[in-house]
Amino acid sequence: MRDAAAVVIGSSGGIGAALADAVERGGDYATVHRLSRSQGGLDLEDEASIAAAAGLVGKGPSVRLVLIATGVLHDGFEPERSFKAMTAEHLMRDYRINAVGPALVAKHFAPLMPRNERAVFAALSARVGSISDNRLGGWHAYRASKAALNMILRNLAIEMARSHPMAVIAGLHPGTVDTGLSAPFQKGVAEGKLFTADHSAERLLAVLSDLTPADSGGVFAWDGKRVPE
Repeated sequence: MRDAAAVVIGSSGGIGAALADAVERGGDYATVHRLSRSQGGLDLEDEASIAAAAGLVGKGPSVRLVLIATGVLHDGFEPERSFKAMTAEHLMRDYRINAVGPALVAKHFAPLMPRNERAVFAALSARVGSISDNRLGGWHAYRASKAALNMILRNLAIEMARSHPMAVIAGLHPGTVDTGLSAPFQKGVAEGKLFTADHSAERLLAVLSDLTPADSGGVFAWDGKRVPE
């Protein structure tokens, strides 16, 4: 789409960089905007920086793809094994980055999408954000913030369907990817289930290409299967 642009937010991270590279290799977009704190000055905890980035992107080709590849799990905090380990600081930090930040990206970037053509807005979620699939408990801040993200995406899908009927809004579970986020938790990963960032990125883009507006609001894993709510 020579008149279209893609936006990858979190492009300085492992999966984000791999997604941006894969989108560029695909050649479907005239412009691929790589945005992060170090690339473009977009800070998910600073709405003014999100609005400023959207303003610049909006001056170019129509945005047909927004990928949010950000997230925080253990930076400065260990995932809580018990509710007794919960702190307001940890909970709020994860909510700000994993849920509030993507919500504000939607606020400023979704309006840049065409109303009557296919466009995709997707954010990295996690299987542990599924409420019905939770059998282990723990990881309270991360689980709850990803569940909140999933609800934000569902709400966005409902609202966008009214004004952008061809839009697809989705959460993406990338699997366990060999990045700094998963590094402390790779010991128990089954053989063949620890993915490179490049492999995960290619799989996620393939999943997105198969989704339709009827799928909008769902969360989908790297293998295309829908993650339970």
